Amino acid sequence: MNTSTRNRAFTATALALAVSTVLTACGGGDGTSSDTKAAKDSPSAKPAVVKDPLVATFDGGLYVLDGESLKPAKTIELPGFNRVNPAGDDDHVIVSTDAGFRVLNAAEQIFTGITYEGAKPGHVVRHAGKTVLFTDGTGEVNVFDPADLADGKKPEGRTYTSAKAHHGVAIELSNGELLSTLGTEEKRTGALVLDKNNKEIKRNEDCPGVHGEAAAKGEAVAVGCEDGILIYKDGKFTKVAAPDDYGRIGNQAGSDTSPILLGDYKTDADAELERPTRISLINTETAKLRLVDLGTSYSFRSLGRGPHGEALVLGTNGTLHVIDPGTGKVEKKIPVVDKWQEPLDWQQARPTLFVRDHTAYVSEPGKRKLHAVDIESGEKLASVTLPKSTNELSGVIAGH
Repeated sequence: MNTSTRNRAFTATALALAVSTVLTACGGGDGTSSDTKAAKDSPSAKPAVVKDPLVATFDGGLYVLDGESLKPAKTIELPGFNRVNPAGDDDHVIVSTDAGFRVLNAAEQIFTGITYEGAKPGHVVRHAGKTVLFTDGTGEVNVFDPADLADGKKPEGRTYTSAKAHHGVAIELSNGELLSTLGTEEKRTGALVLDKNNKEIKRNEDCPGVHGEAAAKGEAVAVGCEDGILIYKDGKFTKVAAPDDYGRIGNQAGSDTSPILLGDYKTDADAELERPTRISLINTETAKLRLVDLGTSYSFRSLGRGPHGEALVLGTNGTLHVIDPGTGKVEKKIPVVDKWQEPLDWQQARPTLFVRDHTAYVSEPGKRKLHAVDIESGEKLASVTLPKSTNELSGVIAGH
């Protein structure tokens, strides 16, 4: 059972405030209005706490939602195209804005004032008790312990700046090694590994178009390439070649309970937008790659992992596919939303999958809906209709 999403009641205070208060935030501010600041500074004021909050973006802001009922607790105005990721604790999410990464206390529905400034904030990675931010516009990497966000002050963490700014990603391993991608604005080539003192100890540039990352059981970490995938494990790089000359694995999802990574798979280098029907399953122990045809296309926001390592893919047929990563067999098909088509622009809204514990959360922008589904039973736990269509969907996830 999903104790974190089913057994926690939404507080009466939060219900009373549902969809009531609008928090005004601008890219360069601290995300609070003067009234909110006054309330926050008052010793008697206690914010209504949302249990297991979800955060969904819409054109012009964010919804903070109760994780069990899906009811909106607060609407936060935030102009621009914003992205959301778990920060790695029970309370916070990272919001990527025009000005940089901002830290939102989703439980209390307020921006903390912690900002990592920089153009084009990109990937947010959680692994081995650390959260890593990669700023594409500067090549800067910031590593911190998400527990240090609790006091509202910017954590003292590790920093590293790539030789050239690029659309990249980085991940810190449990032994303190830092894997970070290599590239420029024009070309991305592979990854390097730094020791605890940021000294380079390994490098591999056999990964054209490097994009995305995931970690598997046994702390095998991987980045995607346009001709397969590159795995780093036990101090060594291993390239797993795609069966096609151009076989791009740009988005991956990993699980601590499975040695097998889930990836997308595209073969048309010239397509304006390829809508693939095959997914890739990469065994990090045997360095073998398996392709599985689902008979339906999907998008980069369709991949997830279940509590037991299940590979999850939300298809454009409206169905959540539950796949055994070891065999590639689709064990369950759960209808969740209506049929949909991936839009040409990657920033445009489409049904999105977010997984936490035993629950799959799926947005349905065309109907302004959000659904919660039990992965094992296939039961729809809750649905809500929101004032506006949502785009990205995330929430708090503690421990990684």
